[in-house]
Amino acid sequence: MERFGQDYARLCAAAGAAPQEAVLRCLREPGGPRGRLELAAQNLSLQTCSALGRLLPGAAPFTALALGDCGLSEEGVRLLLHGLCSNTTIKSLDLKGNNLRTVGAEALGKLLRQNKSIRSLTLEWNSLGMWEEGFSFFCQGLRANNFLQHLDLRNNQINHQGAAELAMALTQNTSLQELDLRWNNIGLLGGRALLNCLHSNKTLKRLELAGNNVPGDILKAVEQALNHNQDREAILSEAQNQVNILSKEVLSLKDEKNKQLMDFVDTVDKQKEERARSEKLSAARVNQLQEALDEQYSIMNTLKTKLQMTEAALALSEQKVLNLGELLNAMKQEQKSVAECHFREFQQQKQEASDREGRLLHDLSAASEKNLLLRNQVDELERKCKVQQDQLFEVKQDLTNTTAELKLRAVEAEERLEMEKRRFKQSLEDMESLRVKEVDRMTQHMEASERAMHNRIQRLEAIRVSLEEELSQVKAAALTERGQAEEELIKARSQARLEEQQRLEHLEEKLRLMTESRDEAQNCCLKQKEMVAEAQAKAKQLSLCADGLRRRLEELQQELDNKEEEKVTELNKVKVELQEQIGHLEAERTAQDGLREKIAALERQLKALSSSHREALLDKEGEISLLLEKLRMKEAEISRLREEEAQRASFLQNAIMAYVQGSPLGSRDSRK
Repeated sequence: MERFGQDYARLCAAAGAAPQEAVLRCLREPGGPRGRLELAAQNLSLQTCSALGRLLPGAAPFTALALGDCGLSEEGVRLLLHGLCSNTTIKSLDLKGNNLRTVGAEALGKLLRQNKSIRSLTLEWNSLGMWEEGFSFFCQGLRANNFLQHLDLRNNQINHQGAAELAMALTQNTSLQELDLRWNNIGLLGGRALLNCLHSNKTLKRLELAGNNVPGDILKAVEQALNHNQDREAILSEAQNQVNILSKEVLSLKDEKNKQLMDFVDTVDKQKEERARSEKLSAARVNQLQEALDEQYSIMNTLKTKLQMTEAALALSEQKVLNLGELLNAMKQEQKSVAECHFREFQQQKQEASDREGRLLHDLSAASEKNLLLRNQVDELERKCKVQQDQLFEVKQDLTNTTAELKLRAVEAEERLEMEKRRFKQSLEDMESLRVKEVDRMTQHMEASERAMHNRIQRLEAIRVSLEEELSQVKAAALTERGQAEEELIKARSQARLEEQQRLEHLEEKLRLMTESRDEAQNCCLKQKEMVAEAQAKAKQLSLCADGLRRRLEELQQELDNKEEEKVTELNKVKVELQEQIGHLEAERTAQDGLREKIAALERQLKALSSSHREALLDKEGEISLLLEKLRMKEAEISRLREEEAQRASFLQNAIMAYVQGSPLGSRDSRK
């Protein structure tokens, strides 16, 4: 404020005029009300008005300006109000008792059109109504203003024409709440104009018309219209409060749902991480199983090398049995033909099995059945091989009739070899059955634990198929080697007794090595079983985690259902309140019907007294028309209020339903 006073003194000095001491005192005086510049009854000069008008634009160090009874000239008022047009801080302006005229009224109209900060304007004792042209400019500014809330026009000699212009301005003004028109000359016509404007103006809550020669019925009608505006404002504020409450609740529900969704996403991420870990562990275990299978393959390769060594040893013995080669050529040819037939049959069966397995990779149960069929076929082939072995044994018996001594030893050696073959065959079958069981368990476990690992299961199935093919190849090689061994045994029957003893010792060493390899294979199988058991335990843990997630989802679903029920109850409450309001409006309508009946009675009385009270009849007819118009307006307003309330209720319901349906959990519930 002191800076403002300094600027005022500087501008006065620049204009060549001395600043007014009273104004400087008011500007420097700290005892006044905070934020208010009190210059009432100071008789401001034109230079002071010019300086203040140049200081007022923009932000001022006070929010209220009192210029009452200052004897302002037309030019001084114009300069002050021109400065106030662009002011952004002053909210209250008092121009009481300054005898404003046309120029002042025009400046006020301009102020109301341009200023956006003034909320209260006091113009008491200014006789603005005497200057029709200036007052019309003032009313035009009031019509364009949407910020002024309080206007005091007491003792301004406003007649019915000024009241009509003021009413036209009020029809478009949407901010004025209080208007004081006491002690003017409004009269009947002005009162009717103001009453008519209240039908379209819904923001005016207080209108003072005392001392204006306005009939009492019009005053009552104005009071009813103002009460109606107040009730409407109260209803709108209450509805707005309810909308705000509902919006806050909706936002809170939305925040809760977002929090729940984030928690759910976090849990899902954690489960994904755990799942990735379990997949890594299972991959590591599968690699271990693959390594164990590779070890078995290496063992089989060692066995093959040992068999090759035996073949080499037998080749040495072949050089010694050339004499018996001619006799055994026929048997060899027969055995070769039989072996080729069996090999072709085995290849055909193998091709059929591979085709069936290729068609039924996605159905593990069917694959297992086909594996059983293939095993049965292998058993049949083995039985055929046994039959052929029996035939060979018979041929051997025929041959051994010629050599009795060699026959006994050959039978003993053959029995030992058959025992070794049976043991080797049994060990191979056990290993194959254990391997098949382990693969089946692993595939079932992987299917039960997670369907997402289907691709890996297919890879494992492909690996299993390749392993089975390799095993079948090994079996075929073993069968061929067995046939070769049998041929070599037939050749070996003609060897000398000493060489037979050496061979038996070599075979015993071979059996020992095979038993050791069998023990190693059994140990590998036990390790694989332990790894499969660990994988099954992990699968159980994963299933328990999945069950926990399902229970969590069910709990969230129950909470969402409870919240939806609460929303439905709140909507029902809002509907009940709206129905109560509609009941009140219908009660008002019934009261209006009673008023209509009273009006009809009054009309009958007026017809009876028409001869003696013609002048009173005109006034009464005017009152009746006003009442009828008021009734029509009230009916229209009641219908409009009903439509607005129905629209609000429908908007609220649609908004809540749209929100519920639009939320992620709500859409999931609707899908379910």
